[in-house]
Amino acid sequence: MTEYALSSRAEVHTDRPERWAKQLVSHLSTKLTTREVPNGHALEIGDAEGRVLVEPGRLVLTAVADDEETLERVENVLASHLERFGAAEGIKVDWER
Repeated sequence: MTEYALSSRAEVHTDRPERWAKQLVSHLSTKLTTREVPNGHALEIGDAEGRVLVEPGRLVLTAVADDEETLERVENVLASHLERFGAAEGIKVDWER
C-alpha cells in the first residue's frame, strides 16, 4: 500500500457486515478500481484509497489521502453510499482521524 499523509477510520457496528460490504463494493466497483485485501477490498478513489473491511460484528471503513480535500472526498464516497443502502437499518458512519 502507498504511504499517505492523512487517514481516517470508521467502525460501523452491524449484525450483517458481510452483506453491507458486498453491496457497497459491488456498487462502487462499477466506477472505481477495486482489489481484494485481507478481510475486504481496497478501492482507488482518484489519488487516494478507501478500504471496506469485514470484522465480526462490524464493518470497518478506512480512508487515506495526501490532502484534506481528497480525504473528505473518500470519506464522503464510502459513507454516503453505505448510509443510503443501510438507511432502513439505521446505518451511520462516523469518521475518526
